[in-house]
Amino acid sequence: MKFYFIRFFFFALLLIAWHVITLLKFWPEYILPSPMSVANAFLLGITEGDYIAAILSSFKRLSIGYTLSMIIGILLGLILATSKLFDKTFGSLIFGLQALPSICWLPIAFIWFGLNDAAIIFVVVAGSMPSMATATQTSINHIPEVWIRAGKNMGAGGYKLYWHVLIPAAFPTLLEGLRQGWTFSWRSLMGGELLFFTLGLGQLLNMGRELNDMSQVMAVMLLIVIIGLITDVLLFSTIEKRFSKRWGFKI
Repeated sequence: MKFYFIRFFFFALLLIAWHVITLLKFWPEYILPSPMSVANAFLLGITEGDYIAAILSSFKRLSIGYTLSMIIGILLGLILATSKLFDKTFGSLIFGLQALPSICWLPIAFIWFGLNDAAIIFVVVAGSMPSMATATQTSINHIPEVWIRAGKNMGAGGYKLYWHVLIPAAFPTLLEGLRQGWTFSWRSLMGGELLFFTLGLGQLLNMGRELNDMSQVMAVMLLIVIIGLITDVLLFSTIEKRFSKRWGFKI
């Protein structure tokens, strides 16, 4: 409870500081709107349904892109962790792709797929898959060999070894990789929607820029942050708690 109060107090101070700065009028309203203007734009977008429609559209692309990234990334990570030849060759490429900003994939995506959802989904996959592959490889490589030997000595072979030994041992690190992959997917999605005129949160951001409506821009940014926090608390934190309770790990 103490930390919740500290967190609330911190954000309250930020809000007050923001309000005071706007009252002092260091910058005009169209550059730095007041908290009330942003709140009004936020409520207007919610009540008119524009934000809800944009969220649903963005999450549709995100769910497809993130699922593909997770499947491909985990499979590649398993191969990287079990094949030295694959690790020394293809692994270097995966590591290099991590340093490539996802926005760099947009020209290729538009040429290959055209101006449609497939292009944005491709950017999401390209932006998040390498981190998931690397996280999977790292999680497998960091499993103590003695755990694997102990599992085999106790009769865990085949799928049982994976289910009872490898997955529980690798999951704490893997979960962090999945969380990071989701973050990269979310950022890649916003970048794609910013440059491609289609219904989504990124398109609302771009519309606010074109209309010179900073209140809408900041309201959509606030919405993106809220969605990120809610997803982390409801999805990844919940998985962490259940996993810790089930397997006795402290993540």
